[in-house]
Amino acid sequence: MPTGPVRRATAIAVALLGCLALLLTGCSRPAAEPVAAVPTVSAASLPPEARETLRLIDAGGPFPYAKDGTVFHNFEGILPKRPSDYYREYTVPTPGAPDRGARRIVTGAGGEAYYTDDHYKTFRAVRR
Repeated sequence: MPTGPVRRATAIAVALLGCLALLLTGCSRPAAEPVAAVPTVSAASLPPEARETLRLIDAGGPFPYAKDGTVFHNFEGILPKRPSDYYREYTVPTPGAPDRGARRIVTGAGGEAYYTDDHYKTFRAVRR
């Protein structure tokens, strides 16, 4: 059985290994996920239909499409990760399109807005 300095060195080594094990197994907070930077666009430079959609969103409606205001689930993962009901989507009418078209405004519960003109393939954060 070790005595004196050997025993003390062994105890210190065991304590240090225990601390290292705690750090490696999650005793600290996990690192935040990096979020890809979403390009920005000024509201003034959006198409007039998108500016009108933003005005309707700010006014609380009425909205021309039944799907306006429904949950946007961010399945593409392009927008920052948030709870599943955080984002809402709104149609931006596309002149000449026989249906709702590809353009949307997606808003977050924190007040942010994103514009897509290619049906969720890319987004731009709207600066107001």
